[in-house]
Amino acid sequence: MQEHILDTFLFHLKVERGMAENSVVAYETDLRDFFVFNPKEATKYDAEDITSYLLALQEIGLESTSLARKRIAIKQFFEFLMENDYDIEIDFELVPRISIGSSLPDVLSVEEMSNLLESIKTDTPLGHRNKLIMELLYATGIRISELLGLSLHDIFADQQMILVRGKGSKQRYVPYINSLSPLLESYINIHRPALLRHKQSDLLFLNKYGGGLSRMGAWKMLQNACLEAKLDRQISPHTFRHSFATHLLEAGVNLRIVQSLLGHASINTTQIYTHVDMRQLIETHKTYHPRA
Repeated sequence: MQEHILDTFLFHLKVERGMAENSVVAYETDLRDFFVFNPKEATKYDAEDITSYLLALQEIGLESTSLARKRIAIKQFFEFLMENDYDIEIDFELVPRISIGSSLPDVLSVEEMSNLLESIKTDTPLGHRNKLIMELLYATGIRISELLGLSLHDIFADQQMILVRGKGSKQRYVPYINSLSPLLESYINIHRPALLRHKQSDLLFLNKYGGGLSRMGAWKMLQNACLEAKLDRQISPHTFRHSFATHLLEAGVNLRIVQSLLGHASINTTQIYTHVDMRQLIETHKTYHPRA
């Protein structure tokens, strides 16, 4: 029934309203993502379901223009159902409107992120470490606390996977892109031993004294990198996480997969996560990440 209703709506957009093909495809993508987020019959949704979906996208960091577009697609779909006498009634006054121009300040564009990462000099052990940290933050979307807690034993180079220990002792595996492999291998085998200085530590990322890198140390490193890249923006470690999620969502990756990569708990505590197959997650990550 769901597919039939969606096909009918898309036919209406294309034939009766004369909407351009790329716009119809965008509507279909937005609607399918919403249906996967909370699967149920089209006539069973309510305003709370739509609000929960938009809040989940907002928390991940999707820009307000994209949020507004998704809200419009969903609104027009359900208005079409109501106008065509389907057994559904949704009051969109209960679904928050999206204020254009209120996008999160700590999301870099793909071009800004690329320029920042390419500007990092790697001719010293610390420079190589800094490049790896920033590439890894953007490639995986992990939190800075998760990254700083990584040990050598958490890196599975053969599978290009990292074991991440998140909030509440939760663990998850996160894939990383091919281009990170030589950077990571060189750091572990050459530059990390130079920083370690004959000390004992399993931590992956070290400071210049051979101890574990602190959050403040990571923050200062990012500020210096921005100055070097002449990036006229204030960024934080979370900028990389928000940018990672936003760029994948903008590329068309399903919200559930992005949430799985980020290690998010469900926005609606009564809602059970749909299962995301690890192979699907890895392939999606490799296909859609801007640095892949």
